[in-house]
Amino acid sequence: MSIAENIQRIQDSLGSEVTLVAVSKYSSKESVKEACEAGHRDFGENKAQDLTARQEELPDDIRWHFIGHLQRNKVKYIAPYIHLIHSIDSMRLLEEVDKQAAKHERIIPCLLQMHIASEESKFGLDEAELKDILDHPDLSKLSHIRIEGLMGMATNTTNRETISTEFAGLKRIFDRIKSGSLPANVEMKTLSMGMSSDYELAIAQGSNMVRIGSAIFDD
Repeated sequence: MSIAENIQRIQDSLGSEVTLVAVSKYSSKESVKEACEAGHRDFGENKAQDLTARQEELPDDIRWHFIGHLQRNKVKYIAPYIHLIHSIDSMRLLEEVDKQAAKHERIIPCLLQMHIASEESKFGLDEAELKDILDHPDLSKLSHIRIEGLMGMATNTTNRETISTEFAGLKRIFDRIKSGSLPANVEMKTLSMGMSSDYELAIAQGSNMVRIGSAIFDD
């Protein structure tokens, strides 16, 4: 199937309530252009300098999502144009995003990345660390960021029950935070979980944003 056909097939299965982020990090510029020609506009990359190079070469109306581990010294590269950062995992990183966004007179939407997988190699916050950020006295002073939700990656396993349990746990955290009192710059509206191998399980557990690469770009 073509890239356009893959996007249409996946989008049809998601419905209108779920945002599809096409993960283009391993794909050619020509493949991204093909997806753009099919009408898709949300793309995810995980390296700041690679993303900036692509942003300069590809259509201006692409909504670029940063989905990888973000180092503070790389924020300046993506601050002028990034649509959504999925991978905030510390207050210091959030403060740096706010600082760089202010230079461009922007408000940058962000998701807080949660560690829900069994692999220690994956990044993200535990519940206590999440609470520390949301309760931090300086959070409300960050006027150039907006926290819009949570992101998480499940364990890399074929055990569907394990994956579903991890996604369900993140959905419970998301709902609990959403129902509580939050600073003005925090709005729990996006739950980004699910990739090519497990997005259907993520949707079943309440995800409203999925990050899909190989199911779109691989033949």
